[in-house]
Amino acid sequence: MTEYFQRMMLYVPFKGWVDMGMSAEAAWALATIAGILLIALPLMLSVAMIIYADRKIWAAIALRRGPNVVGPFGLLQSFADGLKVFLQETIIPTGANRGLFLIAPIITFTVALMAWAVIPFNAGAVLADINVGLLYILAISSLGVYGVILSGWASNSKYPFFSAMRASAQMISYEVSIGFILIGVVLYADSFNLNEIIKAQEGFGLGFVNAFGFNLLLFPLAVMFLISSLAETARAPFDLTEAESELVAGYQTEYSSMAFALFWLGEYANVLLMCTLNAVLFWGGWLPPLNIDLIPWFDIPGWVWLFGKILFFFFVFSWVKATVPRYRYDQLMRLGWKVFLPISLIWIFLISGWLMLTRYGA
Repeated sequence: MTEYFQRMMLYVPFKGWVDMGMSAEAAWALATIAGILLIALPLMLSVAMIIYADRKIWAAIALRRGPNVVGPFGLLQSFADGLKVFLQETIIPTGANRGLFLIAPIITFTVALMAWAVIPFNAGAVLADINVGLLYILAISSLGVYGVILSGWASNSKYPFFSAMRASAQMISYEVSIGFILIGVVLYADSFNLNEIIKAQEGFGLGFVNAFGFNLLLFPLAVMFLISSLAETARAPFDLTEAESELVAGYQTEYSSMAFALFWLGEYANVLLMCTLNAVLFWGGWLPPLNIDLIPWFDIPGWVWLFGKILFFFFVFSWVKATVPRYRYDQLMRLGWKVFLPISLIWIFLISGWLMLTRYGA
């Protein structure tokens, strides 16, 4: 746990406990648990609210009202839906593999939360400030597909199984291009640590913009990463895993009650994670947009800037879902393997050559 959380959790709420005789190790463990809850609980509340925001954005684009009955302005609609699924009966198909059927949504939900351990919300405000934070996120995000595959296979049903095969091919395809895209960011930042990547963006664009995205070599990677984020989270127009016109509800077809809710929570937690990564890797993270002294940008807390950027990218995700028609599966695979993969490889060579000429004087 980073020094920031140690100060906030260990030495403030639990200092009296240490003085009363609790060992430092026990207090540190308790502080770690508190730090995890400090991230997980607001994240779950955020998921409930962005589901509401998602539906409102879709409705506005389609000139409809959206949720407007439960609570003021419909703000409690997500909580009402959560209560409804909580009170429903969990139905397990007769031919399903019971153990795998129940553990699949748990895997999806748990993996979606684990990646947030290395996300910096402010300077030093990160639960685990590890040097390989970006590699950790890549490793954790690659595990998310197992929940989808297990749910499709364990359901012992045709449409969920088709969805699981689609999901495995889709996520693997776009993780390859995402990996090459991130190499460009690592080359410029010279670090896998997300805090260091953010600090490397200070004044990077034209000398006063805090963003990698304003670099002409990195802007195409930022665009490809945004589109790959949509495919990685199976959002429209790449929601082939749950195409309702073809697969009923895909891998979720046989699920009900809280098992179904866990898939939803995991999906939207992943969407928020990808919005955060777009902000952190290319658009300055918790840094203000401009690095100038005329306006007191840095007086505003960093987490405010980060949340603003997350909300902007979430609006883009919802906007795309409401306006762009679904791709065919062959178009999806062609975009990943024949467009993004070769372009990202070529861009790695361009970035490497440019850095050798300018930074290392080769």
